[in-house]
Amino acid sequence: MSKEQLIPAEETAQQELTAPGDFRVCATEGGARLGMLHTAHGTVHTPMFMPVGTVGSVKSVDPRDLTEVGAQVILGNTYHLYLRPGDEVVARRGGLHKFNGWDGPILTDSGGFQVFSLAGLRNITDDGVEFRSHLNGSKHFFSPEKSIEIQQNLGSDIMMVFDECAAAGSDRDYTIQALERTTAWAKRCREFHPAGKNGQLLFGICQGGFYEDLRERSIEEITAIPFEGYALGGLSVGETKPEMLRILRHSAPLLPADKPRYLMGVGTPLDILDGIEAGIDMFDCVLPTRNARNGTLYTSQGKVNIKRAEFMEDDSPLDPNCDCYTCRTFSKAYLRHLYIAKELLSSRLNTIHNLAYFLRLAKDARDALRRGGFAEFKKSVEAIYGVNGE
Repeated sequence: MSKEQLIPAEETAQQELTAPGDFRVCATEGGARLGMLHTAHGTVHTPMFMPVGTVGSVKSVDPRDLTEVGAQVILGNTYHLYLRPGDEVVARRGGLHKFNGWDGPILTDSGGFQVFSLAGLRNITDDGVEFRSHLNGSKHFFSPEKSIEIQQNLGSDIMMVFDECAAAGSDRDYTIQALERTTAWAKRCREFHPAGKNGQLLFGICQGGFYEDLRERSIEEITAIPFEGYALGGLSVGETKPEMLRILRHSAPLLPADKPRYLMGVGTPLDILDGIEAGIDMFDCVLPTRNARNGTLYTSQGKVNIKRAEFMEDDSPLDPNCDCYTCRTFSKAYLRHLYIAKELLSSRLNTIHNLAYFLRLAKDARDALRRGGFAEFKKSVEAIYGVNGE
Protein backbone atom coordinates (compact mmCIF):
# COMPACT_ATOMS: atom_id res chain seq x y z
CA MET A 1 0.00 0.00 0.00
CA SER A 2 1.54 3.30 -1.03
CA LYS A 3 2.14 5.92 1.68
CA GLU A 4 0.87 9.37 0.88
CA GLN A 5 2.77 12.58 1.41
CA LEU A 6 1.44 13.89 4.71
CA ILE A 7 0.93 17.49 5.69
CA PRO A 8 2.04 18.34 9.27
CA ALA A 9 -1.47 17.98 10.72
CA GLU A 10 -1.73 14.51 9.23
CA GLU A 11 1.70 13.51 10.53
CA THR A 12 0.57 14.44 14.03
CA ALA A 13 -2.75 12.63 13.54
CA GLN A 14 -1.07 9.47 12.31
CA GLN A 15 1.11 9.37 15.41
CA GLU A 16 -2.06 9.41 17.49
CA LEU A 17 -3.86 6.68 15.51
CA THR A 18 -2.95 3.56 17.45
CA ALA A 19 -6.15 1.61 18.00
CA PRO A 20 -8.60 0.28 15.40
CA GLY A 21 -11.38 2.84 15.09
CA ASP A 22 -9.21 5.89 15.79
CA PHE A 23 -10.27 8.62 13.35
CA ARG A 24 -9.00 12.15 12.80
CA VAL A 25 -10.16 14.98 10.58
CA CYS A 26 -6.99 16.75 9.43
CA ALA A 27 -8.44 19.52 7.25
CA THR A 28 -11.79 20.81 6.06
CA GLU A 29 -13.14 22.92 3.23
CA GLY A 30 -16.79 23.78 3.67
CA GLY A 31 -18.39 20.45 4.50
CA ALA A 32 -15.61 18.39 2.87
CA ARG A 33 -13.17 16.61 5.17
CA LEU A 34 -9.64 15.24 4.85
CA GLY A 35 -9.15 12.47 7.37
CA MET A 36 -7.47 9.28 8.49
CA LEU A 37 -8.92 6.06 9.92
CA HIS A 38 -6.93 3.35 11.67
CA THR A 39 -7.89 -0.31 11.21
CA ALA A 40 -6.37 -3.62 12.24
CA HIS A 41 -4.70 -3.78 8.82
CA GLY A 42 -3.38 -0.24 8.68
CA THR A 43 -4.28 3.44 8.47
CA VAL A 44 -6.27 4.66 5.47
CA HIS A 45 -6.75 8.15 4.08
CA THR A 46 -10.16 9.70 3.48
CA PRO A 47 -12.09 10.58 1.43
CA MET A 48 -11.58 7.26 -0.32
CA PHE A 49 -13.17 4.97 -2.89
CA MET A 50 -13.33 1.25 -2.10
CA PRO A 51 -13.39 -1.35 -4.94
CA VAL A 52 -16.12 -3.98 -4.58
CA GLY A 53 -15.03 -7.62 -4.32
CA THR A 54 -18.37 -9.35 -3.93
CA VAL A 55 -17.28 -12.98 -3.60
CA GLY A 56 -13.83 -12.31 -2.19
CA SER A 57 -12.23 -10.90 -5.33
CA VAL A 58 -12.55 -7.69 -7.31
CA LYS A 59 -13.67 -9.08 -10.65
CA SER A 60 -10.85 -9.75 -13.17
CA VAL A 61 -8.00 -8.20 -11.12
CA ASP A 62 -5.69 -9.53 -8.40
CA PRO A 63 -4.27 -8.00 -5.21
CA ARG A 64 -1.11 -6.85 -7.02
CA ASP A 65 -3.26 -4.90 -9.49
CA LEU A 66 -5.23 -3.37 -6.62
CA THR A 67 -2.08 -2.30 -4.80
CA GLU A 68 -0.62 -0.76 -7.96
CA VAL A 69 -3.71 1.35 -8.67
CA GLY A 70 -3.77 2.63 -5.09
CA ALA A 71 -6.64 0.72 -3.45
CA GLN A 72 -6.70 1.12 0.33
CA VAL A 73 -9.78 -0.93 1.31
CA ILE A 74 -11.71 -3.55 -0.63
CA LEU A 75 -15.21 -4.89 0.03
CA GLY A 76 -16.56 -8.39 0.50
CA ASN A 77 -20.20 -9.46 0.52
CA THR A 78 -21.56 -11.32 3.53
CA TYR A 79 -24.51 -12.89 1.70
CA HIS A 80 -22.47 -14.24 -1.22
CA LEU A 81 -19.52 -15.47 0.86
CA TYR A 82 -21.93 -17.18 3.27
CA LEU A 83 -23.48 -19.12 0.37
CA ARG A 84 -20.13 -20.00 -1.19
CA PRO A 85 -17.61 -21.08 -0.14
CA GLY A 86 -19.15 -20.55 3.32
CA ASP A 87 -17.91 -18.27 6.09
CA GLU A 88 -16.75 -21.21 8.19
CA VAL A 89 -14.68 -22.49 5.28
CA VAL A 90 -13.06 -19.05 5.04
CA ALA A 91 -12.48 -18.97 8.81
CA ARG A 92 -10.68 -22.33 8.64
CA ARG A 93 -8.43 -20.85 5.95
CA GLY A 94 -7.38 -18.07 8.34
CA GLY A 95 -9.96 -15.46 7.36
CA LEU A 96 -10.66 -13.53 4.18
CA HIS A 97 -7.31 -11.67 4.14
CA LYS A 98 -5.33 -14.90 4.06
CA PHE A 99 -7.84 -16.61 1.78
CA ASN A 100 -7.75 -13.98 -0.96
CA GLY A 101 -4.22 -12.68 -0.50
CA TRP A 102 -5.15 -9.06 0.26
CA ASP A 103 -3.22 -7.68 3.23
CA GLY A 104 -4.98 -4.30 3.43
CA PRO A 105 -8.23 -3.51 5.22
CA ILE A 106 -11.46 -5.25 4.16
CA LEU A 107 -15.01 -4.00 4.71
CA THR A 108 -17.89 -6.45 4.59
CA ASP A 109 -21.50 -5.41 4.14
CA SER A 110 -24.14 -7.15 6.21
CA GLY A 111 -25.92 -8.96 3.39
CA GLY A 112 -29.04 -6.94 4.11
CA PHE A 113 -29.29 -5.26 0.72
CA GLN A 114 -28.88 -8.58 -1.13
CA VAL A 115 -31.43 -10.34 1.05
CA PHE A 116 -34.01 -7.58 0.69
CA SER A 117 -33.51 -7.50 -3.08
CA LEU A 118 -34.67 -11.12 -3.31
CA ALA A 119 -38.26 -10.18 -4.06
CA GLY A 120 -40.48 -13.23 -3.76
CA LEU A 121 -37.70 -15.25 -2.14
CA ARG A 122 -37.69 -13.82 1.38
CA ASN A 123 -39.90 -13.17 4.39
CA ILE A 124 -39.04 -10.36 6.82
CA THR A 125 -39.95 -10.51 10.51
CA ASP A 126 -38.73 -8.65 13.59
CA ASP A 127 -36.43 -11.62 14.30
CA GLY A 128 -34.69 -11.47 10.93
CA VAL A 129 -35.15 -12.58 7.34
CA GLU A 130 -35.88 -16.01 5.96
CA PHE A 131 -34.80 -16.31 2.34
CA ARG A 132 -34.05 -18.74 -0.43
CA SER A 133 -30.67 -18.84 -2.11
CA HIS A 134 -30.57 -17.35 -5.61
CA LEU A 135 -28.16 -20.20 -6.47
CA ASN A 136 -30.20 -23.31 -5.68
CA GLY A 137 -33.34 -22.28 -3.80
CA SER A 138 -32.12 -23.61 -0.44
CA LYS A 139 -33.69 -21.98 2.63
CA HIS A 140 -31.66 -19.81 5.04
CA PHE A 141 -32.22 -17.37 7.88
CA PHE A 142 -30.30 -14.18 8.66
CA SER A 143 -30.75 -12.53 12.03
CA PRO A 144 -28.67 -9.52 13.08
CA GLU A 145 -26.55 -11.86 15.18
CA LYS A 146 -26.07 -14.30 12.28
CA SER A 147 -24.93 -11.52 9.96
CA ILE A 148 -22.33 -10.38 12.50
CA GLU A 149 -21.21 -13.96 13.19
CA ILE A 150 -20.55 -14.46 9.47
CA GLN A 151 -18.55 -11.23 9.30
CA GLN A 152 -16.58 -12.23 12.38
CA ASN A 153 -15.70 -15.50 10.65
CA LEU A 154 -14.62 -13.61 7.55
CA GLY A 155 -12.34 -11.47 9.73
CA SER A 156 -13.12 -8.16 8.07
CA ASP A 157 -11.71 -4.94 9.50
CA ILE A 158 -15.01 -3.07 9.15
CA MET A 159 -18.36 -4.80 9.56
CA MET A 160 -21.79 -3.37 8.83
CA VAL A 161 -24.92 -3.84 10.91
CA PHE A 162 -27.84 -5.81 9.49
CA ASP A 163 -30.44 -3.32 8.28
CA GLU A 164 -33.64 -3.14 6.25
CA CYS A 165 -33.34 -1.04 3.12
CA ALA A 166 -36.52 0.59 1.81
CA ALA A 167 -36.53 0.88 -1.96
CA ALA A 168 -37.16 4.16 -3.75
CA GLY A 169 -40.90 4.78 -3.95
CA SER A 170 -41.68 3.00 -0.67
CA ASP A 171 -44.56 4.57 1.18
CA ARG A 172 -44.15 6.29 4.51
CA ASP A 173 -45.67 3.49 6.60
CA TYR A 174 -43.29 0.86 5.22
CA THR A 175 -40.34 3.24 5.48
CA ILE A 176 -41.11 3.76 9.19
CA GLN A 177 -41.38 0.01 9.72
CA ALA A 178 -38.01 -0.55 8.02
CA LEU A 179 -36.47 2.29 10.06
CA GLU A 180 -37.70 0.81 13.34
CA ARG A 181 -36.38 -2.64 12.46
CA THR A 182 -33.06 -1.13 11.43
CA THR A 183 -32.70 0.55 14.82
CA ALA A 184 -33.70 -2.56 16.75
CA TRP A 185 -31.34 -4.74 14.71
CA ALA A 186 -28.49 -2.23 15.09
CA LYS A 187 -28.80 -2.51 18.89
CA ARG A 188 -28.69 -6.30 18.65
CA CYS A 189 -25.60 -6.15 16.40
CA ARG A 190 -23.76 -3.90 18.88
CA GLU A 191 -24.70 -6.15 21.79
CA PHE A 192 -23.48 -9.22 19.89
CA HIS A 193 -20.23 -7.52 18.92
CA PRO A 194 -18.99 -5.21 21.70
CA ALA A 195 -16.66 -2.36 20.78
CA GLY A 196 -13.03 -3.44 20.41
CA LYS A 197 -13.70 -7.15 19.96
CA ASN A 198 -11.04 -8.77 17.75
CA GLY A 199 -10.07 -5.34 16.41
CA GLN A 200 -13.11 -5.48 14.10
CA LEU A 201 -14.96 -2.18 13.72
CA LEU A 202 -18.75 -2.04 13.46
CA PHE A 203 -20.56 0.70 11.55
CA GLY A 204 -24.21 1.63 11.99
CA ILE A 205 -26.47 2.31 9.00
CA CYS A 206 -29.00 5.14 8.90
CA GLN A 207 -32.12 4.62 6.81
CA GLY A 208 -35.34 6.65 6.46
CA GLY A 209 -35.97 6.51 2.73
CA PHE A 210 -36.65 9.82 0.99
CA TYR A 211 -38.41 11.51 3.91
CA GLU A 212 -36.16 14.12 5.50
CA ASP A 213 -37.82 13.87 8.91
CA LEU A 214 -37.44 10.08 8.90
CA ARG A 215 -33.78 10.45 7.95
CA GLU A 216 -33.38 12.74 10.94
CA ARG A 217 -35.10 10.23 13.20
CA SER A 218 -32.97 7.34 11.97
CA ILE A 219 -29.75 9.31 12.35
CA GLU A 220 -30.74 10.31 15.90
CA GLU A 221 -31.52 6.70 16.84
CA ILE A 222 -28.53 5.06 15.18
CA THR A 223 -25.97 7.61 16.34
CA ALA A 224 -27.20 7.13 19.90
CA ILE A 225 -25.60 3.67 19.64
CA PRO A 226 -21.80 3.88 20.01
CA PHE A 227 -20.53 2.56 16.68
CA GLU A 228 -17.07 3.18 15.24
CA GLY A 229 -18.56 4.78 12.12
CA TYR A 230 -21.89 5.61 10.53
CA ALA A 231 -23.26 5.02 7.04
CA LEU A 232 -26.09 6.38 4.94
CA GLY A 233 -27.95 3.47 3.37
CA GLY A 234 -30.91 3.34 1.04
CA LEU A 235 -29.56 5.70 -1.63
CA SER A 236 -28.87 4.86 -5.27
CA VAL A 237 -31.80 2.42 -5.10
CA GLY A 238 -33.74 3.68 -8.11
CA GLU A 239 -34.36 7.31 -7.20
CA THR A 240 -33.54 10.28 -9.43
CA LYS A 241 -30.26 12.10 -8.93
CA PRO A 242 -31.98 15.24 -7.54
CA GLU A 243 -33.75 13.03 -4.96
CA MET A 244 -30.47 11.40 -4.00
CA LEU A 245 -28.70 14.75 -3.66
CA ARG A 246 -31.52 16.21 -1.57
CA ILE A 247 -31.31 13.42 1.00
CA LEU A 248 -27.51 13.28 0.89
CA ARG A 249 -27.07 17.00 1.50
CA HIS A 250 -29.68 16.99 4.25
CA SER A 251 -28.39 13.90 6.04
CA ALA A 252 -24.58 13.87 5.81
CA PRO A 253 -23.99 16.94 8.02
CA LEU A 254 -26.17 15.37 10.73
CA LEU A 255 -23.78 12.43 11.18
CA PRO A 256 -21.21 12.69 14.00
CA ALA A 257 -18.28 14.90 13.00
CA ASP A 258 -15.77 12.78 14.96
CA LYS A 259 -16.58 9.48 13.21
CA PRO A 260 -16.07 8.29 9.63
CA ARG A 261 -19.08 8.74 7.35
CA TYR A 262 -19.83 6.17 4.65
CA LEU A 263 -22.18 6.55 1.68
CA MET A 264 -23.07 3.02 0.60
CA GLY A 265 -23.25 1.98 -3.05
CA VAL A 266 -22.74 5.44 -4.59
CA GLY A 267 -21.69 6.06 -7.32
CA THR A 268 -20.55 7.99 -10.38
CA PRO A 269 -17.52 10.30 -10.32
CA LEU A 270 -19.75 13.33 -9.76
CA ASP A 271 -21.80 11.49 -7.12
CA ILE A 272 -18.57 10.89 -5.22
CA LEU A 273 -17.54 14.54 -5.43
CA ASP A 274 -21.04 15.62 -4.36
CA GLY A 275 -20.71 13.24 -1.42
CA ILE A 276 -17.31 14.60 -0.44
CA GLU A 277 -18.69 18.14 -0.64
CA ALA A 278 -21.49 17.09 1.75
CA GLY A 279 -19.01 15.62 4.26
CA ILE A 280 -18.81 11.93 3.29
CA ASP A 281 -15.50 10.10 3.82
CA MET A 282 -16.01 6.62 2.29
CA PHE A 283 -17.56 5.38 -0.95
CA ASP A 284 -18.02 2.12 -2.82
CA CYS A 285 -19.73 1.17 -6.07
CA VAL A 286 -19.64 -1.61 -8.69
CA LEU A 287 -19.83 1.00 -11.46
CA PRO A 288 -16.13 1.09 -12.45
CA THR A 289 -15.74 -2.69 -12.60
CA ARG A 290 -19.12 -3.42 -14.19
CA ASN A 291 -18.74 -0.71 -16.81
CA ALA A 292 -15.19 -1.86 -17.54
CA ARG A 293 -16.53 -5.28 -18.52
CA ASN A 294 -19.11 -3.55 -20.75
CA GLY A 295 -16.48 -1.44 -22.52
CA THR A 296 -17.29 1.92 -20.87
CA LEU A 297 -14.14 3.58 -19.55
CA TYR A 298 -13.67 6.71 -17.43
CA THR A 299 -10.88 9.10 -18.36
CA SER A 300 -9.63 12.57 -17.53
CA GLN A 301 -11.20 13.66 -20.83
CA GLY A 302 -14.61 12.03 -20.29
CA LYS A 303 -16.17 8.62 -20.86
CA VAL A 304 -14.92 6.41 -23.71
CA ASN A 305 -16.95 3.63 -25.31
CA ILE A 306 -14.04 1.47 -26.40
CA LYS A 307 -16.15 -0.68 -28.72
CA ARG A 308 -16.67 2.19 -31.16
CA ALA A 309 -15.26 1.74 -34.67
CA GLU A 310 -13.42 5.07 -34.48
CA PHE A 311 -10.80 3.42 -32.24
CA MET A 312 -9.96 0.58 -34.67
CA GLU A 313 -6.72 2.27 -35.76
CA ASP A 314 -6.18 4.65 -32.86
CA ASP A 315 -2.65 4.13 -31.52
CA SER A 316 -2.97 6.66 -28.69
CA PRO A 317 -3.27 5.61 -25.05
CA LEU A 318 -6.71 5.46 -23.50
CA ASP A 319 -5.94 8.41 -21.21
CA PRO A 320 -2.76 10.45 -21.75
CA ASN A 321 -3.02 11.71 -18.16
CA CYS A 322 -3.19 8.24 -16.60
CA ASP A 323 -0.14 6.22 -15.55
CA CYS A 324 -1.93 2.91 -14.93
CA TYR A 325 -0.54 -0.26 -16.55
CA THR A 326 -3.25 -0.20 -19.21
CA CYS A 327 -2.53 3.36 -20.31
CA ARG A 328 1.26 2.96 -20.07
CA THR A 329 1.30 -0.12 -22.24
CA PHE A 330 -1.61 -0.41 -24.69
CA SER A 331 -3.38 1.61 -27.38
CA LYS A 332 -7.07 2.26 -27.84
CA ALA A 333 -6.87 0.11 -30.98
CA TYR A 334 -5.65 -2.89 -28.96
CA LEU A 335 -8.20 -2.37 -26.19
CA ARG A 336 -10.96 -2.20 -28.79
CA HIS A 337 -9.67 -5.37 -30.45
CA LEU A 338 -9.68 -7.26 -27.15
CA TYR A 339 -13.22 -6.16 -26.37
CA ILE A 340 -14.60 -7.01 -29.82
CA ALA A 341 -12.80 -10.38 -29.76
CA LYS A 342 -14.25 -11.07 -26.28
CA GLU A 343 -10.82 -11.77 -24.89
CA LEU A 344 -10.61 -12.21 -21.11
CA LEU A 345 -7.71 -9.75 -21.04
CA SER A 346 -10.16 -7.02 -22.05
CA SER A 347 -11.92 -7.18 -18.70
CA ARG A 348 -8.66 -7.07 -16.77
CA LEU A 349 -7.10 -4.14 -18.63
CA ASN A 350 -10.35 -2.15 -18.66
CA THR A 351 -10.91 -2.80 -14.95
CA ILE A 352 -7.37 -1.78 -14.02
CA HIS A 353 -7.91 1.53 -15.76
CA ASN A 354 -11.39 2.27 -14.39
CA LEU A 355 -10.29 1.50 -10.84
CA ALA A 356 -7.21 3.66 -11.35
CA TYR A 357 -9.47 6.52 -12.45
CA PHE A 358 -11.84 6.26 -9.46
CA LEU A 359 -9.01 5.83 -6.96
CA ARG A 360 -7.10 8.76 -8.47
CA LEU A 361 -10.29 10.85 -8.32
CA ALA A 362 -10.40 10.27 -4.56
CA LYS A 363 -6.67 10.95 -4.19
CA ASP A 364 -6.94 14.14 -6.24
CA ALA A 365 -9.81 15.21 -3.99
CA ARG A 366 -7.58 14.62 -0.95
CA ASP A 367 -4.77 16.61 -2.54
CA ALA A 368 -7.21 19.43 -3.33
CA LEU A 369 -8.40 19.46 0.28
CA ARG A 370 -4.80 19.69 1.49
CA ARG A 371 -4.27 22.88 -0.48
CA GLY A 372 -7.77 24.30 0.04
CA GLY A 373 -8.78 23.86 -3.60
CA PHE A 374 -11.53 21.26 -3.51
CA ALA A 375 -14.25 23.54 -4.92
CA GLU A 376 -12.11 24.33 -7.96
CA PHE A 377 -11.21 20.66 -8.42
CA LYS A 378 -14.88 19.65 -8.35
CA LYS A 379 -15.70 22.29 -10.97
CA SER A 380 -12.95 20.97 -13.23
CA VAL A 381 -14.43 17.46 -13.16
CA GLU A 382 -17.96 18.82 -13.72
CA ALA A 383 -16.66 20.66 -16.79
CA ILE A 384 -15.62 17.31 -18.27
CA TYR A 385 -18.51 15.08 -17.20
CA GLY A 386 -21.33 17.65 -17.00
CA VAL A 387 -23.01 18.54 -13.74
CA ASN A 388 -25.56 15.71 -14.14
CA GLY A 389 -23.35 13.23 -15.99
CA GLU A 390 -21.52 10.09 -14.94
